Amino acid sequence: MAAAALPMLFPALASAADFDGARLSPLWGVPFAGILLSIALMPLLTPSFWHHHYGKISAAWALAFLLPFAATYGVGLAGVQLVHALVAEYIPFIILLTALFTVAGGIHIRGNLRGAPGLNTAILAIGAVLASFMGTTGASMLLIRPLIRANDNRLRKVHVIVFFIFIVSNAGGALTPLGDPPLFLGFLKGIGFFWTAQNILLETIFILAVLLALFYAIDRYFYRKDGVLPTDPTPDTRRLGFDGAANFWLLGAVVALVLLSGFWKSPVQFDVFGTEVGLPGLVRDVGLALIAVISFKLTSPKVHADNQFEWGPMAEVAKLFAGIFLTIIPVIAMLKAGTQGPFGAIVSAVTRANGQPDPAMYFWATGVLSSFLDNAPTYLVFFNTAGGDPAALMTTYASTLAAISAGAVFMGANTYIGNAPNLMVKAIAESRGVRMPSFFGYMAWSVAILVPLFVITTFIFFR
Repeated sequence: MAAAALPMLFPALASAADFDGARLSPLWGVPFAGILLSIALMPLLTPSFWHHHYGKISAAWALAFLLPFAATYGVGLAGVQLVHALVAEYIPFIILLTALFTVAGGIHIRGNLRGAPGLNTAILAIGAVLASFMGTTGASMLLIRPLIRANDNRLRKVHVIVFFIFIVSNAGGALTPLGDPPLFLGFLKGIGFFWTAQNILLETIFILAVLLALFYAIDRYFYRKDGVLPTDPTPDTRRLGFDGAANFWLLGAVVALVLLSGFWKSPVQFDVFGTEVGLPGLVRDVGLALIAVISFKLTSPKVHADNQFEWGPMAEVAKLFAGIFLTIIPVIAMLKAGTQGPFGAIVSAVTRANGQPDPAMYFWATGVLSSFLDNAPTYLVFFNTAGGDPAALMTTYASTLAAISAGAVFMGANTYIGNAPNLMVKAIAESRGVRMPSFFGYMAWSVAILVPLFVITTFIFFR
């Protein structure tokens, strides 16, 4: 609504000057830091207030950036940034997530699932494979509900959800542009569809193998120590099967639309208040919205009831990421300013003394920022820092592009906000009664498990 109304209210906005992050003070990053701290601390300190007002808090931080920015640099520039964030980034992002959430929520995996270590590890391994073909969001939404149901008679199960986020919601999506948004952006920039599978396959196998083995050991320990509840809260009696299987066709349509928008090159462009929207992207987004509606209408209410399908997790992600996408505007702009910007030290750190890129530093710089920023624009920042030429990056600087790709995908698991499925999985688990760790509690898991693994990965693959 804002994107549609602003052009009529301020017709001069479309010609506003380009946004130069080099002239910004780091203080413009305070609203972004504020929303991150709110997500981290308020559910812990004031859970009831946060639960009822997180949308208002997200909006307040967005306004804390937009209003002072408009007052300082003019309504025109603020309007252009607002519309670009909504039209070019947030709306396509949330439409894709909604489509995957709705379609996957219409598939009920039934059967006699019992959360023993072997079955849990198998589900995580299957999810890791699926993530590169149907996206980390699609695989997460498809498997998180049956995994929770399989373990609902376990005494300790938080580790199961945490490792699910590590493996299925992040690392598993590293092999194709369908797996994770950063890789899809690289695909749109000219990186070959199978390039990541060919160049970070060993890194991905190593990460997944270590995580799966570690998970099995931890899960086996808790299973033997705690046992299970005497009664199963949701006993399964029928043999393994799928209800709502028609949604698999719709899931295929989602994948086809995403691929189409990448392969289809059309000269048709629509100017939406200074933001260009291509015909392929428009067709994709309209198609995804229709698929979500069709899935919701066609799916039996019983399937939704069996899945305990509700819109709460999707609403939480939509409201929080709306604030994140807006408050992140100045942070990304300052990073894009390169060595001349406020964060020039970060950009300079990825280059060796001889002027050549340092893959290890690219891996960590991209990864650490992807842990707290949206990993898609972070990927683009370092993609461009490394030269931005897809032909050179796929050949001469292949190790650098591999490091950027791996950092953006793998380290999205370091925090709840590193990748969109993380927060969705957390919300679904909590709606099922699982007491998930706080923001910093989750980071304790990631620092203890993932960071040492990434250090080892650096020495093996990115020296």
